[in-house]
Amino acid sequence: MLLLIVPITTLLLSVSLLLLGSGLLNTLLAIRGGLEGFPDDTMGLVMSGYFLGFFVGTFLALPLIQRVGHIRTFTCCAALASCSVLLHVLFVSPLSWLLLRVLTGAALVILYTVLESWLNTQSTGTQRGRVFAVYMVVNLGSLAIAQQLIRIGAPSGFMLFSIAAMLITISLVPIALTRMKQPEITVIPRLKIGTIAKLSPVAVAGALLSGLAMGGFWGLSAIYAGDVGLDSRGVATFMSCAILGGALFQYPLGRYSDTHDRRRVIIVVTALAAVSACLLSVFSYFGNWVFLMAALYGGFAFCVYPVSVAILMDKLDHDHILSGASSLLFIHGIGAALGPALAGRGMAVFGHHALTGYFVIMQLALCLFTARHLMANKLQFEDNSAHFVAMVRTTPTVLEMLPEEELPNEAPPNVAASEDSSIAS
Repeated sequence: MLLLIVPITTLLLSVSLLLLGSGLLNTLLAIRGGLEGFPDDTMGLVMSGYFLGFFVGTFLALPLIQRVGHIRTFTCCAALASCSVLLHVLFVSPLSWLLLRVLTGAALVILYTVLESWLNTQSTGTQRGRVFAVYMVVNLGSLAIAQQLIRIGAPSGFMLFSIAAMLITISLVPIALTRMKQPEITVIPRLKIGTIAKLSPVAVAGALLSGLAMGGFWGLSAIYAGDVGLDSRGVATFMSCAILGGALFQYPLGRYSDTHDRRRVIIVVTALAAVSACLLSVFSYFGNWVFLMAALYGGFAFCVYPVSVAILMDKLDHDHILSGASSLLFIHGIGAALGPALAGRGMAVFGHHALTGYFVIMQLALCLFTARHLMANKLQFEDNSAHFVAMVRTTPTVLEMLPEEELPNEAPPNVAASEDSSIAS
């Protein structure tokens, strides 16, 4: 294992530093926006800007890397992201923050694409699963630690923005000094959305609705935590608990889905996520219990998208796994871009507990849709020919790191024969 990790230490260090900086900024902006008196619906729109930029950046990343290479692309975008962080505190207004969030999102998705495509070339065959697992630990662990950096200084000041900018900037150093060969970029084609909707409507609904829910979570949970009376340290703990809950629940729930009809698993998980969201609202009045409820909700909510991907994998042959998963990530991204704006509007009209109500609506909508689909096809048992793989939702490039031994070798006969003509150009 040590021999596997040493060659990619440089990349993992850059990933960790980048996520520490971006994770800190995301929570910091939510707290600072509240201190500046920005309404919840306005903050929802501002936070949606990040996902809009993320969405746009996915189309810019590969052409830019192909034009100037990995290292130059990373250098350029890290500089833009770092400057964007500092500009947030120099121009404190909703419009300027919205534009800066779009810029930050676009720059970060390109940075993630550089790192993930490079990591992918360092892993082959049976090593791929271990590399992906290590990347998962670094990804979620860095995001959880980033929340605790809020404790270092006052959100009303300049220090925390400086720290976030420095972390993003210093992520340049390992990449700039590496002697590893820059990889060649491969483009992952996407299956047409209509095609995968016919193959698995539950997977498409799961990607969209989990995107709506998680977009609201990433954009507004810190605001919600502040509104229920937590100070900046409490907000940091709240966010860390939710992220760690998601990390802990993914593997056991995912493996359980390997031996059961995944549609039934989606029904149970979304129902429990909805109940957890209700409990989160209720226990927000009971001190430290709110942290446990945050972990519980994060544990269930973080699992919805990976199980949705596994549902689609069950339907596809090996050659189309990555293109299908890339399409689901695209749908998930659309939901994540809309989520903060929708949830923020609800919070502005009905108060901060509208966020947990929004979570309940999104989770129950998927629960009921899946139940209805299952009842309509109750005579058809869904064979789990694929295995669950825990997911990070950064860029389509990370899908290339999916461990090959976890993917199905062939699709059901009624699916594989019709897929070759369905690849989107």
